[in-house]
Amino acid sequence: MSGVMDRFRIDGRVALVTGGTKGLGRVIAQALAEAGADVAVTARDGEAACRVASEIARATGHRTLGLSADVAIAAQVEGMVARTLDSLGQIDILVNNAGINIRGPIEKLAESDWDAVIDTNLKGPWLCCRAVVPHMKAKKWGRVINVSSMLGEISMPGRTPYASSKGGLTLMTKTLALEWARDGINVNALCPGPFATEINTPLLNDPAARAQMEANLPLARWGDPVELGPAAVFLASEASSFMTGATLFIDGGYTAR
Repeated sequence: MSGVMDRFRIDGRVALVTGGTKGLGRVIAQALAEAGADVAVTARDGEAACRVASEIARATGHRTLGLSADVAIAAQVEGMVARTLDSLGQIDILVNNAGINIRGPIEKLAESDWDAVIDTNLKGPWLCCRAVVPHMKAKKWGRVINVSSMLGEISMPGRTPYASSKGGLTLMTKTLALEWARDGINVNALCPGPFATEINTPLLNDPAARAQMEANLPLARWGDPVELGPAAVFLASEASSFMTGATLFIDGGYTAR
């Protein structure tokens, strides 16, 4: 019987991480490679994806691939999956991380703002899951990690597109967990709270908004992106083998209030 820590290893696995060039996606891609996986990193910016993939390969010694893809466009998602299979041979772990946020009160948001957030944050993961699942079903093993948010559970003013997209993603996670449980595919949601990443730059640069967020956090600080990596490895590995349809909050205690 293998040791406890062996169950966190993902040697021989291949992970596909969308939105993997910066922020939490970059951290997750690096963590999965450090735990043993070969990794495909995708983003709309193909040059950035190739650069990050090369950095991860140099740091970990694992095979990597950088790809350009817009997850909201079905043909590009299908191409992304096909190129990953051609280059790396399989896809065992899918991390749906690509996401955007457009903030503002509803009367000041355009319909195009709503469409952009929903297309990237909700339609994109749906398209990626649909494209990858035949390969996971054929192997009778898979891990899908949907990067949702604490705002998929609670909300705050000025977040109608983002909170709606993340709430939908959390329920998509539960639905697909039920659909795929008998196929050996575990589907879980990773729900970060306020992390000091690019997507939160407007709040980090606003002293009043930053202080208000910290005042609402039991741990009284923003998260460091590296704190998310171990949680992603857990959900990608055999350590989480009896866990599916769950939401794992890494939020400094925000949702416990």
